[in-house]
Amino acid sequence: MLTKKIDLPVQFYTTKHERSEVTIDNKNVMKINGGIPLSGTVKTQGAKNAALPVMAVCLLLRGETLTLDNVPDLYDIHTMIETLESLGVEAEIRRDSKVSQVIFRTPDELKYEVSEALARKMRASSLVLGPLLANCGRVSLPLPGGCSIGSRPIDLHLKGLKQMGADIDIQNGVVHASVKGRLRGRRIYLDFPSVGATENLMMAASLAQGETIIENVAREPEIDNLAAVLRCVGVTVETEGAGGVRIIGIDKAHSGHERVIPDRIEACTYILAGVMTNGHIKVEDLVPSHIDAILAKLEEAGAKFSVKKSTVEIFPSKKRLHPINVKTMPYPGFPTDSQPQMAAALSVARGVSTIEESVFQARFLYAQELNRMGADIQISRDVAIIRGVDGLQGASVKATDLRAGAALIIAGLAAKGETRVDDMIHVWRGYEAIDQKLRGLGAKVELV
Repeated sequence: MLTKKIDLPVQFYTTKHERSEVTIDNKNVMKINGGIPLSGTVKTQGAKNAALPVMAVCLLLRGETLTLDNVPDLYDIHTMIETLESLGVEAEIRRDSKVSQVIFRTPDELKYEVSEALARKMRASSLVLGPLLANCGRVSLPLPGGCSIGSRPIDLHLKGLKQMGADIDIQNGVVHASVKGRLRGRRIYLDFPSVGATENLMMAASLAQGETIIENVAREPEIDNLAAVLRCVGVTVETEGAGGVRIIGIDKAHSGHERVIPDRIEACTYILAGVMTNGHIKVEDLVPSHIDAILAKLEEAGAKFSVKKSTVEIFPSKKRLHPINVKTMPYPGFPTDSQPQMAAALSVARGVSTIEESVFQARFLYAQELNRMGADIQISRDVAIIRGVDGLQGASVKATDLRAGAALIIAGLAAKGETRVDDMIHVWRGYEAIDQKLRGLGAKVELV
């Protein structure tokens, strides 16, 4: 177990001929002295779940450059950059108080084999499958890893690629995909609106011969961001009504420049932290329409807030939250990635709430950790029954996955006494400088 720091063996190009090793010095335990209402302003980072697929777009290029703004500084981002570099891409990072940018330079010839070590670091490694196959005609990808929140197979990815003419063979946990000539445009219907499958097939279709129409696609804002990046490198991407995408493949993609959208899940985490601590905070640089489902549930629960063009302001309330019922759904429904944080907030509501999880079957691992802090959460299959308590007590708890870690942190901010959140390595996968941002809001947090 990591106890002092996470050393990421990632190297960025600082100039054309100079390389500098980057190490993120993050500790693996967060100590929180809770019970302090948060106050102040926090800015939303670039979206992790948008940045990872749009970074993979560089694999569609040959001898061209992809520039992305607003890329967050996260463990998963470093892992994806390391993966792209292992395939031959050069990456240059430019980050200061005003600029957060990564420039990808793709060679004329890419490697097509992904290392097992990199693939197992995160599930998003599967996003190289579609663009590599489309550009190189073949790819070898070990089945990816990621958070322990349940099975997330890539069968929909493979089924769609087969329809486009790919030969798929899985041996010893490695996907070997190849195609003779180019992939062929097809009408593809997804059995489930999988975000990853939608992204992979959109990128694969970008270099396919002819027209591809993908139906029952995911509708998350991250899909729109990917479409914008594909357009900026020359691909024709059109929406086909609700739940459909039409793509006309091109022979060669050109250089492009686009921006990563704000992280709606991070924004909601800080919003819920403000609500849970009865604080007064502003969360800036977000897109309120991306979080309509969460704001609607907070309004139903009686939280006090206002919404402006790119800001949500949370106000203190003299009353505890009302109990509510939540069911996670694909976008625009309530996001599964905000479910643990909402459970933490409802653990101190007045009455009994329920959360039904319809996306990931192992998403409730955080419940026993919140119960260690005095919460009363019982799990019945895919439903969490949350009986609100008067308050939480600090305790030593463990982050079982990325969003569970976020839930435990905001619970610790509201709890009396000291909370120690272990296994913060999960949190660094999705939250940029969360300790610094919380201190900026008046929280007493320390990495130890």
